[in-house]
Amino acid sequence: MSHALDQKVAVVTGGTSGIGLAIARRFAAEGASVYVTGRRPQTLEDALAQIDGDATGIQADASDAADLARLFDAVRERSGRIDILVANAGGGSFAPLGQITEQQYQDTFDTNVKGTLLTVQGALPLLVDGASVILMSSTTSTLGGAAFSIYAASKAAVRNFARSWALDLKDRAIRVNALSPGPTETPGLLGLVPEDQQQGLLDALTGEVPLGRVADAAEIAAAALFLASDESSFVNGSELFADGGQAQV
Repeated sequence: MSHALDQKVAVVTGGTSGIGLAIARRFAAEGASVYVTGRRPQTLEDALAQIDGDATGIQADASDAADLARLFDAVRERSGRIDILVANAGGGSFAPLGQITEQQYQDTFDTNVKGTLLTVQGALPLLVDGASVILMSSTTSTLGGAAFSIYAASKAAVRNFARSWALDLKDRAIRVNALSPGPTETPGLLGLVPEDQQQGLLDALTGEVPLGRVADAAEIAAAALFLASDESSFVNGSELFADGGQAQV
């Protein structure tokens, strides 16, 4: 490891599994003090056991303003600042047009859009000048997806947050970028379909990726490390695709 994040304080929401956990593990390995959020205590405890380094778990729902206030109070008390913020908490579900329910819309947009807004806005008093904010988007923000329009629309909103907030925060030199993974083998992805359909889903997604495979979560974490570190010091308002070429060709 390069220790690229020595002495940095990082917050990763939704960091108990999949991409979020991989990011938290990589950041801690690179020297950061990492705060990880999750909604379920046991899952949070299990995640912390997989992180080597300085990691603190805070039970919080990223779409709940009161939970986020507790998170940032804890960060303020222990560390006093945030150098890196990863708004990763998110999710979605399949439903074709004609079968989309109001509840599905609310659940998806509350987590992916409102949650991202509340997370970044709540962190503002703790973010240092020159901090890095990483918003988790998706290739669906560009590609769309059959029976996945609500999720795709929410991720398009997240991508535009990066454009707008880079302007809002320019006087503080806070960089805001969107990270858009392609298909990544995670519990969240596999959980979109019944167990007996999971391999079929992976095979179908593999066929869409020029590299001929889906990503490992650690590969997305490596892209997040680039955006978090000084190596991306002139990258701002952008969308970094880590998608094996899925949305590029």
